[in-house]
Amino acid sequence: MITGGTSGVGAAVAQNLATRGAQIILLTHHASSDPFLVDYIDDLRASTNNELIYAEQVDLSSLRSIRVFATKWVDSAPPRRLDMIILCADSLIPRFGITSKTQDALDPVWGINYLANFHFLGILSPAIRAQPPDRDVRIVFATCSSYVGGDLKPLKDTRDPLPAGRKYETSKLACMIFAQAFQKHLDAYHRPDKQPNNARVVAVDPGFTRTPGMRRWLTMGSLWGLLLYLITWPFWWLVLKSPLQGAQGFLRAAMEAELGKGSGGRLLRECKEVDYLRREIRDDDAQKKLWTFSDKQIEALEKDGAVKRALAKKENEELERAKATASGKDREGVAAKKEKAANTSKAPESRRSRKVK
Repeated sequence: MITGGTSGVGAAVAQNLATRGAQIILLTHHASSDPFLVDYIDDLRASTNNELIYAEQVDLSSLRSIRVFATKWVDSAPPRRLDMIILCADSLIPRFGITSKTQDALDPVWGINYLANFHFLGILSPAIRAQPPDRDVRIVFATCSSYVGGDLKPLKDTRDPLPAGRKYETSKLACMIFAQAFQKHLDAYHRPDKQPNNARVVAVDPGFTRTPGMRRWLTMGSLWGLLLYLITWPFWWLVLKSPLQGAQGFLRAAMEAELGKGSGGRLLRECKEVDYLRREIRDDDAQKKLWTFSDKQIEALEKDGAVKRALAKKENEELERAKATASGKDREGVAAKKEKAANTSKAPESRRSRKVK
């Protein structure tokens, strides 16, 4: 299962794993009937000679969409096989880019980069723990060295906690703290078969690659920045890695046998195992605070979303009733006119008209 697998590093990871015969499920915000997605899946199947490639719709900018998909996955009987989750979806708003909000009125940098992963894995947790003990299950997080500059101290307002100027960095720091907390969450589970936990978390920093996100960051969301980027393209081609090169860290996290043993929560930076540079990532107190904050934030946002959907449904019902009433009145008016016309045509002829005949 791969999020963000239709572009950049995620697409390279999906293609490489598919070439090796893996069954791939791409989670995308596109509908399954979208022409772009249909062509992409067909091309990927043809280029990899692998028919086991599918796509399912999950909009990571909507907490409700995530809940609907994840709940359906968990409730499926028998439990669906789940060997790996690769979280490559990412959002970045450059300095001069157009600001927007998710469907839950959140900053997309926080909502997609962190909260969507938290919500998604939180619901999928039973499905992950239900996998047979002989299966090597891995959850791979995409990160970036910018997490070093993150700041979680302003976590007070559940609506939008990101500090100005360090939104992306903060979202990546939160993602790394959650990755460690989720590993402990999996380790704390006591399986009915008394077997040890077989799911492990791995964080991957692919380094600087030529992805759409990197291009948005370099161009700063402006036309002048894009022009400068195109002029200096040969330099960036030499300095930045290709998406396939950036995918190597994810491929090692997915297939390296050593990472399936021992404790989870490791960090790979450009295929090398390194230690985290922020103490908060391994701090139990920081993990608990972030987990509690995220739970409260999702609860508040989902309540607001339910209220909005109820009001919208009520408004639509009232509108439909008004249309039906107006349509009924129109039909009655038409019938009355027809009846009047019929009565007029049946009126007796006057004496003068008879004389004329």
